[in-house]
Amino acid sequence: MEQPLTLHSWPKAIVHIDADAFFAACEQAIHPELRGKPVVTGKERGIVAAASYEAKAKGITRGIRLFEVKKICPEAIILPSDYETYSLFSIRMFAILRRFSPDVEEYSIDEAFVDLTGLRRLYQGSYGKIAQQIQETIEKELGITVSIGVSVTKVLAKVASQTRKPRGLTVIPGTDIHLFLKDLPIEEVWGIGPNTAALLQKFGIRTALDFARSSEAFVKKYFSKPYQEVWHELNGRSVYPVVPETKNDYQSISKTKTFTPPTDQKDFLFAQMARNLENACTKARRYELVARRLFLYMRRQDFNDFGVEIRLTRPTAYPMELLEALREGFQQIYRPGTLYRATGVVLSGLIPVSSLQFGLFDDRVQIERIVQVYRVIDGLAEKFGKHTVHHGASHSVELHAQHEGERGDIPTRKRELFKGENKRQRLGLPVLSVPV
Repeated sequence: MEQPLTLHSWPKAIVHIDADAFFAACEQAIHPELRGKPVVTGKERGIVAAASYEAKAKGITRGIRLFEVKKICPEAIILPSDYETYSLFSIRMFAILRRFSPDVEEYSIDEAFVDLTGLRRLYQGSYGKIAQQIQETIEKELGITVSIGVSVTKVLAKVASQTRKPRGLTVIPGTDIHLFLKDLPIEEVWGIGPNTAALLQKFGIRTALDFARSSEAFVKKYFSKPYQEVWHELNGRSVYPVVPETKNDYQSISKTKTFTPPTDQKDFLFAQMARNLENACTKARRYELVARRLFLYMRRQDFNDFGVEIRLTRPTAYPMELLEALREGFQQIYRPGTLYRATGVVLSGLIPVSSLQFGLFDDRVQIERIVQVYRVIDGLAEKFGKHTVHHGASHSVELHAQHEGERGDIPTRKRELFKGENKRQRLGLPVLSVPV
């Protein structure tokens, strides 16, 4: 039996904002001479991290190798990624969104959900008009464009924002959901992966509307809770709230470091691995978490990964307690003569440090000393910059550039320091951009 879609125009008003070609757009915003030209970021990695719409029009897509970019588009401008500047743009974009509503969920560095429910009277306009004001404000103040979807649920708003890019604005009131979903392929619905889409197609469900009109009994019989929730959202029933709180809980924490050129130097590779561990542990301590498992891996030049998981004898977030296990794992996966281009670690099985209990044979005095040492280290890092104090195992990272040679260009933000800045610590200044 088919289920009716919602008949209410705006039981809720959820907006999804998605910045257009964000990394490349940031580069074009702060370098006006790049506007209108095919811009690619990712020079330091050897693959495309982001491409401007001018580059996309030439056939350049994310993830392809840079030597292919030169074949496809010889005039492409290839830049190193400047993540610090992109983060500043992101912070300013989210600040603009909070001017319009206090309920802003930072979904990723360039995406957000905003709950505008009940704000029409305040802004004296429709929800679509408010979304248009958001779009125009971001473009005016940051010099980048965003695509926006407005609807009654997060899933509908998300798929709406992808409909017209770049600089698109798509509004789907509850009464028009069926008109939007009837031509939307099921595999393009947010939350529906290729395997689930293939299963749905076996039941003759090819569009989002087909799925939305399926009976609840059918959905519950064949699909797990996440897909049942997507079904409700497609029917205009809000299941996923906009969560404005900053994320403070994690199932795992991962840190990866890519470097060029690839190398087989054992000491350098282990130092990179140790630095990954320090970064992951720093984040875990910030959120007062400890890990029960450690996973480490190395990526070869052919992009194949090899790793090993280690179950820890005691949950911890202190590199001093983990480096021996890290070294043992590294010895298992390292192969002399093999070129590696990246290393990474994952802290998993995370639990709050408050729930940690000492074992019968734990040296409590030694553990407390380690805790005190890292409190001092974290305090120094906050005052003088990350890795002001670091373990000797990662020291050689300080002696070598992460990326050397032609692909190792340093982003402008790191070359041109403001007064009072150094290579480790820079001011979190908002990036100003005035469109030309």
